[in-house]
Amino acid sequence: MWLLYAILSAAFAAIVAILARIGLEGVNSHLATAIRTVVVLAFAWGMVFITGAWRYIGDVTNKNWLFLALSGIATGASWLFYFAALQRGDVSRVVPIDKLSVVLTMILAIIIFRESFDFKTIAGMVLITGGTLLMVL
Repeated sequence: MWLLYAILSAAFAAIVAILARIGLEGVNSHLATAIRTVVVLAFAWGMVFITGAWRYIGDVTNKNWLFLALSGIATGASWLFYFAALQRGDVSRVVPIDKLSVVLTMILAIIIFRESFDFKTIAGMVLITGGTLLMVL
């Protein structure tokens, strides 16, 4: 099931870039990010109430709160920079650079979580990076 979710995530991420670029026309990128964030907030809490997940809020530990809050700050920073880049650059150049987060995440997972990596993983990371450079330059 995780694979289906990952594919849907990629599909919606692709749509995000196109819709955001259209929505950014004539709007300050920081204001646009704030508007998007309010919509995401309403959508996310709507899903919490629709699915009944609100019942488990007491299970969230202090560690969970801390790291989810830090993740939220990182998300906000990512969105602010992403929207600023989309407003100023070509979507076809901004998005591949943004997706270098895949390689950076893999490197961090190897360092922080001690996830295993092999020749295929390293080769894939090199190919993603090289492909990004080819698309951008």
